[in-house]
Amino acid sequence: MSDAARAESMRAMVIARFGGPEALVEARMPVPEPGPGEARVHVHFAGVNFIDVYMRNGTYARSHTYQTPLPMIPGMEGAGVVDAVGADVTELAPGDRVSWCISRGAYAEYAVVPAWKLVPVPAEIALADACALMLQGCTAHYLTHSAHALQAGETCLVHAAAGGVGQLLTQWARLRGARVIATAGSEDKAAIARARGADAVVLYRDADFREAVMQLTDGRGVDVVYDSVGRDTLARSLRCLRRRGLCVLYGASSGTVDAVSPLELAEAGSVFFTRPHLADYLQDAREVRWRTGDLFAAVASGRLAVTIDRVLPLAAAGDAHRVLEGRGTRGKLLLEVRPG
Repeated sequence: MSDAARAESMRAMVIARFGGPEALVEARMPVPEPGPGEARVHVHFAGVNFIDVYMRNGTYARSHTYQTPLPMIPGMEGAGVVDAVGADVTELAPGDRVSWCISRGAYAEYAVVPAWKLVPVPAEIALADACALMLQGCTAHYLTHSAHALQAGETCLVHAAAGGVGQLLTQWARLRGARVIATAGSEDKAAIARARGADAVVLYRDADFREAVMQLTDGRGVDVVYDSVGRDTLARSLRCLRRRGLCVLYGASSGTVDAVSPLELAEAGSVFFTRPHLADYLQDAREVRWRTGDLFAAVASGRLAVTIDRVLPLAAAGDAHRVLEGRGTRGKLLLEVRPG
């Protein structure tokens, strides 16, 4: 008999209304049952990401891609051990170590996940590292391999390079032979970005990053900007690009961007602009396995480093959100759901 079968309920962090971190409330919930094509995971770690913040505060209340029905258990990334499988699931079995992303419900002791989204975790990868790699790692992978397939000799601008995605993104860009110009908010964060391979770091509180980028590129601009900051940076990010360059806005840590003028794209040099969702770059099992396979192999070979900033207990999910929103991270934030 599984642990879940013996339990009548489970601990979970629940959101009953959109709001601040205080909207995350610990509660007892029924243990979910896996349906056809699903597996139930005994969660060991849950990742904390801005997508969870956007779900909690209502930013995604009208999103069709990332639906937020209330009440809900948040958490779009986790790792643990398969506890039970539903009908038609043949590639997974109870006891398998797995990780996943882009399936809600990780802020709980048990989560039901579509089986095709679950990735077997190699024995040489710790579950904490596997969890830390999923959402942010797959984001860094699709940004550098798909949204803009970086080529050797190209130059990119990476905002918030000392954060969880930023560190992985900087490393992937260097692995692909690109030059990385990074931004950071302090000298200690700049040191992290340099340690991850950034060729140059601009302290955005001390200098105009657009002017610095133009100086560093002899006035040409960068081939691509990876912008996770949003409201505070986007206008200047567009002006950092070379003619017909690409700006990828994949986050909004400073606030959401409400509109971009088409004429502004023309005036910036006939540049391109995209605001992607990770879900559209993890469309099927093949794409999930491709990206995570590259990530696990790079970590196992020592070419990619995973930085876990801190691990907090499940009940401290609200505190974790406060740290993330306050830009206080220097790597990945995790919640430990099952100690040991």
